[in-house]
Amino acid sequence: MFIKYQHVERFGTNEVEGVSDDECYVFPKIDGTNGSIWFEDGEIQFGSRRKHLNLEEKDNAGFMRDNKEMECFIEFFKEYPGLRLYGEWLVPHSLKTYKEDAWRKFYVFDVCWVKEELQHPSDSLLGYMHYEDYQPKMEEFGIEYIPPISIVKNGSYDKFVEQTKKNNFLIEDGNGIGEGIVIKNYNFVNKYGRQTWAKIVTSEFKEKHTKEMGTPVITGELQVEDRIMDDFCTEAFIEKTYAKMVVENNGWSTKMIPQLLGRVFNELATEEIWNIIKKYKFPRIDFRRLNKMVILKVKKVKEELF
Repeated sequence: MFIKYQHVERFGTNEVEGVSDDECYVFPKIDGTNGSIWFEDGEIQFGSRRKHLNLEEKDNAGFMRDNKEMECFIEFFKEYPGLRLYGEWLVPHSLKTYKEDAWRKFYVFDVCWVKEELQHPSDSLLGYMHYEDYQPKMEEFGIEYIPPISIVKNGSYDKFVEQTKKNNFLIEDGNGIGEGIVIKNYNFVNKYGRQTWAKIVTSEFKEKHTKEMGTPVITGELQVEDRIMDDFCTEAFIEKTYAKMVVENNGWSTKMIPQLLGRVFNELATEEIWNIIKKYKFPRIDFRRLNKMVILKVKKVKEELF
């Protein structure tokens, strides 16, 4: 059975309120495509972020094809058939500064099991193994994995931002830092009963936005649609959506432009709607206006496509 990986929440949202109040493992966030591997019906199974994979249809940039016969996974599931591996299949997305020998490898970021019963109605089907417990297993079978940058106790936003500057995992020397960080407090369950991780994405820092765009000139109170565009439909959000489409379709075609415009709006309205509702206190949103603004911003950010 395919089980989708959790949505990692932006640090500072209600979903992860209190996540930093204890010991947190801070991991590099790498910019590939999400994948999962598990054992079922006598065979190793593969999934993308959204679906169960097979070799006859789109294969998530060769993820299943390249890993189906890998000895490390075959031996791992002989020993641990009840565990699932979630990780990042590193193929080019928006960030292309990784080392040459880092590409086309699967880097595990979570090892999970399927729960027999849920403790809370909104609980996840997955149980998450602590890093200190799964790391020796990855070493034993020679499986690539993402190690933590640091362990932070009772951290603040500024302290976590400092950790993003240490994310040089797999990055070519002298080519800056990675996509961001993922913050995991293994003892944390949010107020909705879910074990949830937090993230900070480097390219979405307010400080960086100010430096790139200059000091904003405010002529009046922004409407909620403008605030949503500034806070959620960022350049990084658009670039990542575009990069996912390129990977899924093994390249880009101008025929995909309408799909890109629709998908950016769709992902904004589905993936981020709960955060939007919480941040702006159940706002009244003109979705027709918001859609027009998304189209204009995509055309501006990806002007080379139009």
